[in-house]
Amino acid sequence: MRIAIPLFDRFTALDAVGPYEVLKYLPDAEIVFVAEEPGPVRDVPKWLAISADAAFADIDSCDVLLVPGGPGSRGLVKDDKLLGWIRRMHEGSTWTTSVCTGSLLLAAAGLLKGLPATTHWAASDVLESFGAIYTPERVVVQEKIVTAAGVSSGIDMALTLAAHIADQTTAEAIQLAIEYDPQPPFDAGSPAKAPQAAKDLLARGIGTR
Repeated sequence: MRIAIPLFDRFTALDAVGPYEVLKYLPDAEIVFVAEEPGPVRDVPKWLAISADAAFADIDSCDVLLVPGGPGSRGLVKDDKLLGWIRRMHEGSTWTTSVCTGSLLLAAAGLLKGLPATTHWAASDVLESFGAIYTPERVVVQEKIVTAAGVSSGIDMALTLAAHIADQTTAEAIQLAIEYDPQPPFDAGSPAKAPQAAKDLLARGIGTR
């Protein structure tokens, strides 16, 4: 079972690594990181690199397509080469998935028109501009397309996907293996719940004070 994860400059590392950490436990899983060319691809803010195993041109099919997001995704919504590759992978995939603003690339490829989907809350308007119907749910399953909300929700998506691919017991065993038992110290994980001071700091830019 080939799981292809495309990488691009200024992706968000957890969007890719979170689901990877879950899906690698699936029986017969072969995870391939793909990029314009093999070699290291840096996240935002370019401190961490993941090495791509193959170039887009080398991968002509996959069972699972998992598109991460990140600031770099917005600049790729008109990249015909990448969008064409996503369409080709989707044609033969069993599952096509995204995390965070990775759904913008699925939408730009024409895969989400008229479908409920999710993304990072700050990109909901962009998602809808491509014809998708934004929903603030953490994970949205639409037949073979599964979209996840912002960053950390990729782990939830991957566990949901694991249950569909294998079974619930397998997914629960993976959850136990990675000790995924969220107990956040603050109730600030969505715009509806975050205090105004946190929203103001985010708007100014975290770490720029």
